[in-house]
Amino acid sequence: MKAKESLFNGCLYFSSSALSRKVEKMAEESWKKIGLAPSHAYLLTLAITEPGIQAGEIAEQLQLTPSTITRLIQKLEEKKLVVRISEGKTTLVYPTAKSRSLFPKMQECLNEFYERYTSVLGKDESARFIRNLNTLNDKL
Repeated sequence: MKAKESLFNGCLYFSSSALSRKVEKMAEESWKKIGLAPSHAYLLTLAITEPGIQAGEIAEQLQLTPSTITRLIQKLEEKKLVVRISEGKTTLVYPTAKSRSLFPKMQECLNEFYERYTSVLGKDESARFIRNLNTLNDKL
């Protein structure tokens, strides 16, 4: 059944959740070849591009709770992809050599994900949709 045919098609919760599940599946398929969940990959990208980034900044960038960020960082530490250094109450996150060597493949996964959804939605429509999503997200 198409989403527009559902009894709940006028509900923000239903429509956004249904879309989120489809996007999550596409993202997971793109990232699985390097063994990372999308949320881990985006966090790792921040650590690589901004070595020593604070955990709080990661939470803001990814729009996730600090406790979720802590769990994600722990998983990446277990895989030896990041290290945490505490300075007082501040936690800094650094990439490891292993994660830096993985970065080109991570970029390939991101490009594949982008190509997958833009091939369906179109590049202009995708960009417009993302801008609108960000605007609505900021309003809520």
